[in-house]
Amino acid sequence: MTKPEQQQSDSCKPENNPYVPPPGPPIQPMVPQAEKGGFKRGFGTGMGAGLGVMTGFVVLSIVGGVFAMISLGMLLGSITKNGASTSLERVWGTEAASGHLRAIRISGTIMTDAADGALLSSGTYGYEVADQLDSLKTDKSDGVVLLVNTPGGTVTGSKAIADAITRYRERTGKPVLVHVEGSSTSGGVYSTATANEIIADHGSMIGSIGVILGPLPRYKDVVATGSTLLQQGITTTGGISQEYITAGSGKDLNNPYRDLTEQERQRLQAMVDDDYEIFVAEVAAGRKLDPQSIRNELGAGIFSARQAVNVGLADAVMGRDEFFRHAATAAGLDPDKTVVERVAEPTGLSSLFGAKRAWGTSLPLSALGEKAVASADLCSVTAPIAYAGDLSGVCGNS
Repeated sequence: MTKPEQQQSDSCKPENNPYVPPPGPPIQPMVPQAEKGGFKRGFGTGMGAGLGVMTGFVVLSIVGGVFAMISLGMLLGSITKNGASTSLERVWGTEAASGHLRAIRISGTIMTDAADGALLSSGTYGYEVADQLDSLKTDKSDGVVLLVNTPGGTVTGSKAIADAITRYRERTGKPVLVHVEGSSTSGGVYSTATANEIIADHGSMIGSIGVILGPLPRYKDVVATGSTLLQQGITTTGGISQEYITAGSGKDLNNPYRDLTEQERQRLQAMVDDDYEIFVAEVAAGRKLDPQSIRNELGAGIFSARQAVNVGLADAVMGRDEFFRHAATAAGLDPDKTVVERVAEPTGLSSLFGAKRAWGTSLPLSALGEKAVASADLCSVTAPIAYAGDLSGVCGNS
């Protein structure tokens, strides 16, 4: 091939003649356009989130309100119509215990019920203690311990407790044990005689099995009554008489300006004797003692803890911790896995909603801020009482 032919051939090759495409239309830059409805969608999203939060708050408020109503219902349900709290507190043992003993206090003067009002000192309402015993179910307690420190009180209130102990034992088959923590005299002995065991704490006093009526005041030769800022009482040098118009023999029995008639004295003695015989029979049956021994040997004597054991009014002498362990064992429980609970004094919200005292107990007048409504059975001379001591300390001078 000649040189010109070779040059012509090389010029026909693609690498020597590159193809250049014709220019196209100009490329326009893409500008993002606002999406239709963007504000509405954002506003809707915000509103949805806000409504969700509000709904959450509403639900939480409703749930919280329900729980508050339940709690309030439980709180109000733990307050009796007489303003007594029934909520419980731990006295002894561990809260995680499998065994439960219910403790009930019998302290101060034993009255009949809340209608007796309040005294100068604290006390116990016999019928409310009976109600506690009657309301106890076997799945709530494995037994009962009575913590006693009382000089006694009304025959009615004392008998109510004794009868309730018997009912509880017969209904449940569970034991009732008593721990005397100071004194258990007269109505204290009466009210606890039907328990399984009576254990006295060290230094305690037990006894005074008897019934008393009085005092019956009589004023002779009265010349003045009433009081002044400087002087109170009655002046008696003779000259004043009072007359009652009555129907029925002995209707003016409490007239302090005349002596008792022999017939009135016999009636009062018969009333006292009747209550005493019931008292003796209760103690004799509960403590397995001879009634004649109670009348002739024990009488209305008061005994120390060890003396009470010797004469049959108590079974043993133990401190509180030893007693609780003994009570747990008597109920068939492991003392290390037993808790003792009792009705608590009202505090906080329970006080705000009207709870003034623990169920079964009467607070003193100074705590209640009320006027004394002295029990006709306790603070008057119209009925015999099972009490040891001077009633002026609980009833005042009225």
